[in-house]
Amino acid sequence: MAELDSKSIGLKVGLEIHQQLATNKKLFCDCPPLELDEYDSKFSRKLRASKSEMGEYDPAALFENIKSKTIVYCANEKSSCLVEKDEEPPHDLDNDAKEIVLIIASALKSNIFSEIYPMRKMVLDGSNTSGFQRTMLVSQGGNLDVDGKQIGVQSICLEEDAAKLLADKDNTREYSLDRLGVPLIEIALEPVSADSKEMKKIALTLGRLLRTTKKVTRGLGSIRQDVNVSITGGGIVEVKGVQQLDQLEKVVEYEEKRQHGLQIIAKKLHEKNLEKISQDDIYDITEFMKKSNSKIIKNALKTNAIIKVVKIKNFSGMFSFSPYDGIRLGKELGQLVRFFGIGGVFHSDELPNYGIELSEVKEIRKIIGANEKDAFLMIAADNAKIRFAIESIIQRIESAKDGVPSETRLATQTGETVYLRPKPGASRMYPETDIPPIIINKDEIEFAKKNIPKTWDESLKELQEKYNLNQQLAEQIFDSDYLSLFEKILSRFNILPNFVASTLCSTITNLQRQEFSVIELDEYQIMKSFELLDAQKISKESLEIIFSEIMSGKVKSVEEAIEKSSITNLSDEELEKTLEKIVQENLSLVKKQGQRSVAPLMGVAMKSLRGKAPGEKINQILQEKIKKLI
Repeated sequence: MAELDSKSIGLKVGLEIHQQLATNKKLFCDCPPLELDEYDSKFSRKLRASKSEMGEYDPAALFENIKSKTIVYCANEKSSCLVEKDEEPPHDLDNDAKEIVLIIASALKSNIFSEIYPMRKMVLDGSNTSGFQRTMLVSQGGNLDVDGKQIGVQSICLEEDAAKLLADKDNTREYSLDRLGVPLIEIALEPVSADSKEMKKIALTLGRLLRTTKKVTRGLGSIRQDVNVSITGGGIVEVKGVQQLDQLEKVVEYEEKRQHGLQIIAKKLHEKNLEKISQDDIYDITEFMKKSNSKIIKNALKTNAIIKVVKIKNFSGMFSFSPYDGIRLGKELGQLVRFFGIGGVFHSDELPNYGIELSEVKEIRKIIGANEKDAFLMIAADNAKIRFAIESIIQRIESAKDGVPSETRLATQTGETVYLRPKPGASRMYPETDIPPIIINKDEIEFAKKNIPKTWDESLKELQEKYNLNQQLAEQIFDSDYLSLFEKILSRFNILPNFVASTLCSTITNLQRQEFSVIELDEYQIMKSFELLDAQKISKESLEIIFSEIMSGKVKSVEEAIEKSSITNLSDEELEKTLEKIVQENLSLVKKQGQRSVAPLMGVAMKSLRGKAPGEKINQILQEKIKKLI
C-alpha cells in the first residue's frame, strides 16, 4: 500500500509532557526525592472503584477494578513517610514547586489563576496508595514558539508523580514509594495538524524550554510524554509512557498507520452487514478440548481454565485482514485480553495452528453451528475473568465497525502501541477535601515573570562560550541528561570540556546502542572515573572500558572494573620497555615504511596497552623510537 499522507487522513496530534521538578522535597511532605534500591518495609493494599459525586463509575477505574490485583508497596523511611502510605493527611504545598511552575507558565505566556484548587484524579492501577493523584490546574492558554509557528497551550498543572513500578506478575503488582509525591509539571499542548517529525521538533522545543530553567530533573523516567492521536472520523487515542524523542516519532507514525488501517477494516465490515453477537453465540467447549494435544490448551486446563468459543457470523477472514503490515483486528483483540491476565485468543483465521488440528477445527465448527463464512474466537481463562474478557471482546468487535475507538494505549520501546485501558471520563476527577485552595498573589506572578529563563539559543551560546565548545557538542550536552553532571565535573577537575562532553554524549550513548544498560551507571561512578583520570591514575581510554564493565552488569563499581580489566596506568619505565619490544618485533615493517609505520604499530600497541597509558603518549614515544631507527 502507498505511503500515508498525514494531511489527507486529517492527522491531529496533541502532546502532554510530565516533567519532574528539581526540588528538595516532595509536593505535600518533607521527604527528599531520592530513588533507593533498599526498602525498610512492605505492605499490601486492595484498591476498589467508587462512584463519583454524580453517582457514576469512571470506565478506566472499573477496568482496573476487574483485574482485582493485590498491590504490594516497598517503602524506605529516607524517601517516604506516612503521607505516601496514605496514613496521614498531606502537609502544606511545597513552595519551591509552586514557584517553578509559575515561572514555566509565565515563560509560555499562560494565564495564571489567582486561586488554585487541588483535585483528586482517580487512579486504580496501584501507582498511588490512596487510589488517586493530587493535581492542580495552575493556568490555561499561552503558546510555544517552534521555528516561528505558535503552538497553543491548553493547560498547565502541578501534580504528584506516581509510585515506581517494580514488578507485575499474575495477581500481584509491586511498587516503590520513592517516586510517589515528587512534584511534576504537566503541560498539555493544543492538538495540531503535524506529522511525526514536526511533533518531535515540538517536543524537543518544549523540553529545551524546561531545561533552560535549570529547575527540572534530568535522567531516565524524569520526563514522560503522553500523545493524543486522532485522524478524521476516528476517536482520540491517548498513548502513555513515551520517554524518548525517537520513540515519540515512531509512536505517531505507528498510530496514524494503525488508525487508518482500522478505518479500512471498518469499511470492509460495513459491506458485510454483520449481525450483533448475542449470548447464544457463546459456547463452552471445555469438555471437547480435554482431548486436544495442544500444549497451550493442556496447560490452560491444568489451571482449571474454562474454554469458550464466540461465533461471529459472516466474519471469516476479518481477524487476519491486514490493510498495513502488523495491523489486524486479531492482534487488537489479543492485546485486549492480555490486560485481564489472559495469554491471548485463538481465532479461526489462524487455525489449525498452536497444536490444534484441522479435525478439531472442523468439530468446533459443528458444535457451534458455523459455516465457512463464519468466524470464531477461542479463549481460555478462569471463571472470574472469562465473562469480563468475552464482554470486552464482543464490545471491541462491535466498535470495530465504527473504526477507531477512543482508548488509552501504552508505547513500547520499539515505537508500537498496545492496549492499556478505556479512556477515563470526567467522573475520575473530584475536589480534594484535605487541602484548602491555594492563593496566588500578584507578587508571586511578578517574581515569576522577572525570572523567566533565557531562550534556548541564548543558553546554548552561553554554554559554548563558557566551555569553548563547538555548536554540535554544545547542543548534544544541553539536550542530554548530563548537563548538570558535565558542569560539576568541570568545576572539580582540570579536564578538557570537549573530552568530558564527548565522553558523556558519545561514549555512553554508543555503549547504550550496544544494549548496555545506562541504569547501572550512576553519577557517583562517572564522577569517580573522572576523579581518577584527573589524578592521572587512569588514562582517557580507560573510561570506556570502565563504563562498559559497569553497564554490562559484570561489575558493580569503578574499583572492580579497574581490577578486573587491569587498567591502572603503567609507569614511564614499563611503557618504554613495552613499546621498545613492539618496535623490535616489527623492525622489518619500520625499515620498509619508515615514519608511516607509526599507524600500524599504534594498532598493535593499543591492543595490549589500551587503558594503561594515554594514546597521545604512546604515539609520541613510538614516533621518537622510529625516528631514531631511520
